[in-house]
Amino acid sequence: MKTIPDDDNELPPDGAASADVLAQLAALSADRDRLAKENIELDDLLKRRQADFENFRRRAERDRSDFVQFAGMEFARELLPVLDDFERALKVECTDAVYTQGIKLIYSRLFETLRKIGLEPMDTTGKTFDPNLHQAIERVETDRVDDQTILGEFQKGYSFKGKLLRPAMVKVAVRPS
Repeated sequence: MKTIPDDDNELPPDGAASADVLAQLAALSADRDRLAKENIELDDLLKRRQADFENFRRRAERDRSDFVQFAGMEFARELLPVLDDFERALKVECTDAVYTQGIKLIYSRLFETLRKIGLEPMDTTGKTFDPNLHQAIERVETDRVDDQTILGEFQKGYSFKGKLLRPAMVKVAVRPS
């Protein structure tokens, strides 16, 4: 850039001075416009990066939450056979009352622990058969109850925090042909 001389003695003729000042003014105006445009672009880029980061943070939190829930669900699924074994053990008659009481205590503690992390047993007997929740193992022809009513349960079904973990294995009533 050119500087404007300080002395009156060094001033160029009037026409040249005004052209020089106008050129400097135009250059400064162009620089200002360029910097303003660059500022807007950088501000837009900053806002986009902040939004991307916020979206990433939310997605990472959701993924972490899903992983923790899935891990709890798999843990509960792995323990269901143990829960089933305890239920079968409780159905067997035993002469030793202390032993039976111990089995009941262990079963109830295990069941309550699983319930605290999200395990929910399904109530099936007397309900209407739903293929999304139940697995029909046996079909019994009868007129004593409505068609597709669950008569009994072979294996208890469970959900985990509202999602089906294991369908119940059931005996279902059907109308005679």
